[in-house]
Amino acid sequence: MHRHKTIDLLQRYVPEDPVELRDKQIMLEVLACEPYCFERSCLEGHFTASCWFENCKGNAALLTHHKKFGDWLQLGGHADGDSDLRRVSLKEAFEELGVSALEFVQSEIFDIGVHFIPPFEDVPEHYHYDVRFYVRAIKDEDFVVSEESYALKWVFLDEEESLPNNYALKRMFAKWKNLKSGKLWDLASKQDVS
Repeated sequence: MHRHKTIDLLQRYVPEDPVELRDKQIMLEVLACEPYCFERSCLEGHFTASCWFENCKGNAALLTHHKKFGDWLQLGGHADGDSDLRRVSLKEAFEELGVSALEFVQSEIFDIGVHFIPPFEDVPEHYHYDVRFYVRAIKDEDFVVSEESYALKWVFLDEEESLPNNYALKRMFAKWKNLKSGKLWDLASKQDVS
């Protein structure tokens, strides 16, 4: 497995809060110790990639109402053996939306998270080590709701109160909103540091 890109990306990533700091340390340990961490067959846990997806105007982010998890989430999915998580995030956006006119807003990691996944059908409980990238639509296109989702919805910059009670989503929204406004934000203290 060529995991050097993922290790390099994670080593450069600066966590915004204690949760991300812990998750970064966990991910680096998994990368150092588990040779099959990009495969679903790694039953203790495996890497996934997702994206914070904005429209081509840059004023709304897209969430999917995921069937398996029953919650509104960012677009994403399993690496399935691909250690290039940037590529995986675009592949997952294409699979979940049916659009290919996408670009990275940032080349570096946007957010990370380690999530406990309860048992589902024949898959035992495990962890997802999710690496997230900031992606935008290059042009307006019609989206297709995939079989993995109930629905898609746009959340606009001024609609933070409409987000589900999900810490990771709220953290990503805050990062996105502050990038749009040009502010730097210390999420741990909730204070503007620009």
